[in-house]
Amino acid sequence: MAEGIHFDAVIVGGGPAGLSCALILGRCRRRVMVCDAGQQRNRWSKHMHGYLTRDGVAPAEFLRLARRDLEPYDVKICDNTVKAIRRDSDRFVVELDSGVTITGRKILLATGVRDRLPDFPGIEELYGISVHHCPYCDGWENRDRAVAVYSKGGRGFGLAISLKTWTDDVVLLTDGPARFSARERQQLEHAGVVIRRARIAGVDGVEGRLRQIRFVTGEPLDREALFFSTPQDQSCDLARELG
Repeated sequence: MAEGIHFDAVIVGGGPAGLSCALILGRCRRRVMVCDAGQQRNRWSKHMHGYLTRDGVAPAEFLRLARRDLEPYDVKICDNTVKAIRRDSDRFVVELDSGVTITGRKILLATGVRDRLPDFPGIEELYGISVHHCPYCDGWENRDRAVAVYSKGGRGFGLAISLKTWTDDVVLLTDGPARFSARERQQLEHAGVVIRRARIAGVDGVEGRLRQIRFVTGEPLDREALFFSTPQDQSCDLARELG
């Protein structure tokens, strides 16, 4: 890549959002650069759902097809991490971790968010196969199964209720003390959601399939899938650094 090359727009993030923006800008005869670090939020998943004509496709295959759609246009893709962005008069200077510098009239940040995985042993091996964060993405595949919802405190209430759309067997794990309002307790009881407040020691599975959740005290819980509700973080600090 030629250093110092200038673009109408530099898009940071080459997931569905960033590539969709690149497609529209390319069709508007703009010169576009997409910088992608390859850290898409759904890269752990085996399949993605909810996209017309692409339901069930692997995330990597979706990106390949999306990039192919950009080929007729003046859109370049750089598989590199953006190290820093700074304003310089009427343009932005973008520094890549490869040492290359490019400039753009406009910057579009499409870096998304990063999920915080529950902090107990065994979870990473199951993530994207039988441990999920989005019921609309993976609820159908777990319909009528024994499902657990993990969230510290009482923030898992909404997720537990929503999962009743797909299965009647939902257990809410609070991993310690939790406070629910009287209305929330009533709704959980009415929906048949069981609450377990014991501390979680870890999860066990086979080839990515969840089998059991272990607790510090008490009997283990047999489950086939786990959905979690935890805080999220911005995938990078570029927006904050730009002010």
